[in-house]
Amino acid sequence: QVQLVESGGGLVQAGGSLRLSCVASGRTFSNYHMSWFRQAPGKEREFVAVISWGGATTYYADSVKGRFTISRDNAKNTVYLQLNSLKPEDTAVYYCAAAQQIVWIRHYDPTQYDYWGQGTQVTVSS
Repeated sequence: QVQLVESGGGLVQAGGSLRLSCVASGRTFSNYHMSWFRQAPGKEREFVAVISWGGATTYYADSVKGRFTISRDNAKNTVYLQLNSLKPEDTAVYYCAAAQQIVWIRHYDPTQYDYWGQGTQVTVSS
């Protein structure tokens, strides 16, 4: 089992920044690909970003490319999501997720991930 705990969400004005953190426990963190998803009220959960075990490979949703950055620190069992130039449409609950094996051409598919955190709310005001 892997336990994931997100933090860092909050209320921010449009154009502002936040850094989300997700701390993992229970298994060897460096064995897991880590991702961020988000879910806005009334919408389906959507992919935001993913990073491979060692951090060499990352993918982003088109809607956040150039504004968000995913990174990880395996020594701290933590994955980060830096959110810059935030927009009201970025408002959602942000979840981190973990998987040991994924099919990379379907990295955006939430069913590929085995473990999920409880989420952290990000609200962007206009």
